[in-house]
Amino acid sequence: MSAIAFPVRFLLACLAAAVLAAGPAGAGEAWPGADWTRQPVVPGAALEAFEAYAFPPRDEAERSDAVVVIRDGVLVYERYAAPTTERTPHLVWSVSKSLLACLLGIAYGEGRFRLDDPAVRYYPALAAHPDLRLRHLLNWTSGLAWEEDYEYAPLRSSVVAMLYTRGHNDMARFVARHQADAMPGTRFSYSSGDSVLLAAALKGMLPAERYADYPWRALFEPLGITSAVWERDAAGTFIGASYAYLNARDLARVGLLMLRDGRWGERRLLPADWVAFNRSPVPGYQPRAAGLVPGGHWWLNLPLEGAPRPWPDAPADTFAALGHWGQALYVLPAEKLVIVRFADDRDPSYRHNDFLHLARAAFVSGEAR
Repeated sequence: MSAIAFPVRFLLACLAAAVLAAGPAGAGEAWPGADWTRQPVVPGAALEAFEAYAFPPRDEAERSDAVVVIRDGVLVYERYAAPTTERTPHLVWSVSKSLLACLLGIAYGEGRFRLDDPAVRYYPALAAHPDLRLRHLLNWTSGLAWEEDYEYAPLRSSVVAMLYTRGHNDMARFVARHQADAMPGTRFSYSSGDSVLLAAALKGMLPAERYADYPWRALFEPLGITSAVWERDAAGTFIGASYAYLNARDLARVGLLMLRDGRWGERRLLPADWVAFNRSPVPGYQPRAAGLVPGGHWWLNLPLEGAPRPWPDAPADTFAALGHWGQALYVLPAEKLVIVRFADDRDPSYRHNDFLHLARAAFVSGEAR
């Protein structure tokens, strides 16, 4: 053995020993068990300012029912407004769409579909739309004629008709009967109908006896989520656009899963390329001034050509699941933050950027903003 070879081999052996001693990838990270590890943030002016914005008096226009903040896997803040408590499963409205994306990501990792598969393969009622791919539905680019209005224009709202009137018994079939007014993949148009079609397609990917408990077996139970309720329509299809309920601590577990790129402890629940797809802008999306950037059933804070970052006071890698009347699951990877907000906002005075600006000041140590 040469004089040079021995020290090289010795150094390699030391390096290997150090890697083994460090344990598997993710060792040393904080993960919740039955409950979260807690380390409350130190009170101060920044926290007071955050709370003044998040929990104004109840007679003002915006209010929060719950706020939970996780920093690097540790619960650092939570507050509730009655009647909501830490145990209350709260209706999360369109945050459900991002939960559905997680569920589909698990099915994707199990090899049950590919993004460019025709949706009709899994939901035959889409026979009139043979060029519609699962990718298009996940990007809200189905091209189906759809009016995503709510209580502000109920007579013309496709989603109100789907949820509450002529489409409510079989929501996916109601959506599938809509005409196309654009080629799939050519026009972004946010649509709860696209999400419901994905929930129906998931049913076609699974054995019939496994669909009803798939969200719990595949996603909720591995994450330790015990509060989840997800309603189905009369046809037995999950209402993938809305009508999931979780308590705030449990929804934060989904945020931690996404913060750590689909890992949960030593287990990979979501393939890395799936999470990358969730966090990639819709191809060809034309940004609007200060508008959110759509990804794969998540919302992104990325700057696009011709438009500023939607939330300029949050890092560019921030992404979120958002729902009606102020429901939000924010994920800030650069700062290892997950924030859940449940609310009942009945006017547009709440600002995501203001909330995140104050949250970073209160919960990102060593930073004053």
